[in-house]
Amino acid sequence: MEDIYSAYILSTEHRPDFSTFVEVDEIPVIDLSETSQENLILKIGKACEKWGFFQIINHGISSDLILKVEKEAKKFFELSMEEKNTLKRDVFNAIGYYDAEHTKKAKDWKEVYDFLAKDGVQIPCSDDPHDLELCTQKNHWPQSLPHFREIMEEYGGKLEKLAYKLLELISLSLGLSGDKFLDCFENQLSLTRLNYYPPCPFPELALGVGPHRDPCVLSIVVQDDTGGLQVKKNIIGGWVPIKPIPDAFVVNLGDIFQVWSNDKYESAEHRVVLNSQKERFSYPFFLFPSHHTILKPAEELVSEEVSAKYKAYNFGKYYANRTHADFTIQEVEGIEIHDFKILD
Repeated sequence: MEDIYSAYILSTEHRPDFSTFVEVDEIPVIDLSETSQENLILKIGKACEKWGFFQIINHGISSDLILKVEKEAKKFFELSMEEKNTLKRDVFNAIGYYDAEHTKKAKDWKEVYDFLAKDGVQIPCSDDPHDLELCTQKNHWPQSLPHFREIMEEYGGKLEKLAYKLLELISLSLGLSGDKFLDCFENQLSLTRLNYYPPCPFPELALGVGPHRDPCVLSIVVQDDTGGLQVKKNIIGGWVPIKPIPDAFVVNLGDIFQVWSNDKYESAEHRVVLNSQKERFSYPFFLFPSHHTILKPAEELVSEEVSAKYKAYNFGKYYANRTHADFTIQEVEGIEIHDFKILD
């Protein structure tokens, strides 16, 4: 890994631009135990419209469980590379372990382990609309960590339930019914991720994760106290740090909610900067629909006055296209929501 990271630092295309770093009001912190649901929905709606990001407290997930996850995650990333590579993802099963060597163009300064909320789900094998073949996605668990699977499945299950609660609240904030999108998740592709960012000797020359938007419905991120997560705020003109708060989770909207909201809410660009002294861990959950879901703006948000901003597209084919793009150095079209934007 050291050779990989050394080569990475020599590259200039993935270096952070700190000239646009700004200090502003902090990302909203929302208390989910708010007694007035009307006030809670209002606060969430404002946070989604202004930032696309917010932090939540009193979310119902115990700190004891988070500590268990942290302990097991550290054990996992301390395993030998030989053992971790037995769990390595590939183009046919994009679930499991990967590091900087196995990401597109080796850009990200991190190691990753993914596992599905629903094991054995299927996605299209190809982005070809005429190819109906499906590939099964399966979890791979480390055999040398006896408590790892049990703890991770408990954690992923609780974050999934929390994601559905947030889905309901965000839907209500758009003036939609709380269960508007629930039918999209019968065979969901949602997953939990463990991120490990090693200390970087030259953090000014690299990024843990480069600027990106999440392609999911929403993300819930548990981060440690190292910090490094930043969100791009275009009207301010720079990057805003999301400061770690004890027992708080970070929530951000993904591309799918931007499409569903017909651009009322934005999937905000974000990145992770590195630390020269401390390693960083984070444990996000990504809420994805099932592969057969057709994504388009909610019909309630489209009218004669407000036209649809996106044409309908199949999520499974889109997901397959993005997955294949991770394993090629060539630029691939159709992997960003702007590819489905209806131009004026």
